[in-house]
Amino acid sequence: MDIYFLGWGSLIWDKERELKTDSDWKLGGPVLKIEFSRVSSDGRLTLVIDRKNGSNVSTYFAKSVRNELEEAIADLMTREGTVKRMIGFVDLINNSSSLDLFPNQPDVFDSIKDWCKQRGYKVVVWTALDSQFEEKVGKKYSPTNALKYLRDLPEPKKVKAKEYIKRAPVEVETEFRKLFNSVEGF
Repeated sequence: MDIYFLGWGSLIWDKERELKTDSDWKLGGPVLKIEFSRVSSDGRLTLVIDRKNGSNVSTYFAKSVRNELEEAIADLMTREGTVKRMIGFVDLINNSSSLDLFPNQPDVFDSIKDWCKQRGYKVVVWTALDSQFEEKVGKKYSPTNALKYLRDLPEPKKVKAKEYIKRAPVEVETEFRKLFNSVEGF
């Protein structure tokens, strides 16, 4: 059974933390609402599915080397340094998904299922980390608040955070990224 990963951030460009794929990453994955609205453990703003604040972004996809869903999930968990409940999946063969873990996201699952059907793909796996900007920063997420957060980071963390934003695929054009790119000298 062929299994595909979806990606929109460092999975595409960060080869040091490799995810085993049987193909290169290709543009043309499902359009999802994506934004730099998660604060990572090292302070970076990372890209996540954000149904409230995200912009419609065409994602990337790559075929897993695995043929078993649980193995592909384990690979992505390891690569992302997360737990199983933060990995989303759709399995059209067994008519199952992780929607029960994300019951407020039926539209995300519908978009991914529709994309699978259009492509003839049966199983897809993706990172399903939440936006937790407000919990971490103490302010509601907005591109302006995210830019202020970034400006206030200590210099070593700021350098890493800026690198993540700049290296994200150019197609990931979010409201925050537009603001970030419009600020001179940042």
